[in-house]
Amino acid sequence: MATTITERYAAGERDFIGENLRGATLSGADLSGAYLADADLIGAGLTGADLTGANLTGANLYGARLADADLIGAGLYGASLRSADLTGADLTGADLTSATLTDADLTGATLTDADLTGANLTGADLTSATLTDADLTGAYLTGADLRGANLRGANLRGADLTGARRSSTDAPVSGYALVSVLERA
Repeated sequence: MATTITERYAAGERDFIGENLRGATLSGADLSGAYLADADLIGAGLTGADLTGANLTGANLYGARLADADLIGAGLYGASLRSADLTGADLTGADLTSATLTDADLTGATLTDADLTGANLTGADLTSATLTDADLTGAYLTGADLRGANLRGANLRGADLTGARRSSTDAPVSGYALVSVLERA
């Protein structure tokens, strides 16, 4: 099926709404600007894929492998990225409003200017991630690992940071304590 999708894309097709791509191998594929809303991408291999500007609204990417993928400006509103591997992925300017990133690995990911309003990042690994100017208003970061993460200019208003870790020497802290630490940084 993966070959079919890449061939259809190469032929100019961009509308893959609701497509079943469960377990597909699309590593390194160019799907920039593709419309993959509500697509089933559970366990899909998208390592190094170009999804710049793709619409993945409501897509199910549970356990998908998106390491080093380009998701610049991608629309991931309400998408499920539970347990997804987003190590080193570039999500600059992506819309992750209300997305589920529970237990996702975002180690070293770039989320500059990303909209994570109301996103669920419970247990997510954001070690060394760049969240510069990201909007995390009302986000759930319970138990998230923020060690080495760059949160300069990030909006954490109303975010739940219970048990989140900021650095390797920090004990788990509450949201208010973490915000205070960030304000002094």
